[in-house]
Amino acid sequence: MYTILGVIAKPLGWLLSFLYGFIDNYGITIIVFTIIVKLCLYPLYIKQTKSTARMSEIQPKMAALQRKYANDKETLNIKMAELYKEEKFNPMGGCLPMLIQMPIIMGLFALLRNPMAYMSDDSMLFAVHEKFLWIMDLSQPDKWILPILAGIATFIAFSLNQQQTDDAGAAAQMNGMMKMMKYVFPIMIVWMGRSFPSGLAVYWALGQVMQIFFNLHLKTVRKKMKEEAKKKKKK
Repeated sequence: MYTILGVIAKPLGWLLSFLYGFIDNYGITIIVFTIIVKLCLYPLYIKQTKSTARMSEIQPKMAALQRKYANDKETLNIKMAELYKEEKFNPMGGCLPMLIQMPIIMGLFALLRNPMAYMSDDSMLFAVHEKFLWIMDLSQPDKWILPILAGIATFIAFSLNQQQTDDAGAAAQMNGMMKMMKYVFPIMIVWMGRSFPSGLAVYWALGQVMQIFFNLHLKTVRKKMKEEAKKKKKK
């Protein structure tokens, strides 16, 4: 696991060190670093949103096939494959962006939790201990303010993401789990954030604020896709 995380965290460490060479402020460097990483991941969010929207469009046809061939799993699989081909829909399209994001997020956590393990620049040894705003040392935890901000931002971002899942007609069981996680996950973030280095908490809090704006924009994208789908049906 360490080796896998290192493969991802090392180049991210180079980017962080490179940015610090220009900015010369570790707190601001983390902010710029977060913005760059989140913007690079944005096309994956778009792809995932489009895949989820397409899923909601063909959901009625899928449900009809599941009812018709409920007792014939082999035929059901064949018919579902034919439906996907006919609709030009890849059921893995929504999962692939998430699978790509997860190791990147884990690499970021590894890097910002223990920066010097992935950066060889000696100047960064002092940089990670710099003061930023009310935080006296970015390598040490901020016990309340950043964790609470991160928790609130995570709750809002998770809520907006859940709306996307609901709109896609996800299974009731999954919706129930998502509703529970909407409250549990932010609490976990607050609890863990109180022990994480402040630099990591800054990244997570800002990243979730950006995710809120991403989700609001993606909501507009989904709305346009639904309108286009309705126009196609009328034709």
